[in-house]
Amino acid sequence: MESKSCKGDSLRPAVPCKHSVEKKTMTNPTTVIEIYPDTTEVNDYYLWSIFNFVYLNFCCLGFIALAYSLKVRDKKLLNDLNGAVEDAKTARLFNITSSALATFCIILIFIFLRYPLTDY
Repeated sequence: MESKSCKGDSLRPAVPCKHSVEKKTMTNPTTVIEIYPDTTEVNDYYLWSIFNFVYLNFCCLGFIALAYSLKVRDKKLLNDLNGAVEDAKTARLFNITSSALATFCIILIFIFLRYPLTDY
């Protein structure tokens, strides 16, 4: 059997065509994919903190919740997922506490306005 060769082999040394050469060894290409944690699922309670700071700032708890909400946003930008989750829990705690205490005080004010202490 004759080996296939390119045109003009009489002028050049015998070099097989690039189409007829098969690679004997193929290496598996490797791809590195960097997966960053999904920080969009960490809730920062930012709007709730602003509402508590502006309207229900009971003993400055709304301000503290706002500060922790901003820390959550900063840690999300730095891809510190564990720190962001911890600060989100703290911001949620201060928001719940501020909302509950302020709501309780507002209810007490309405009760005392409706039934003054002079009636007892």
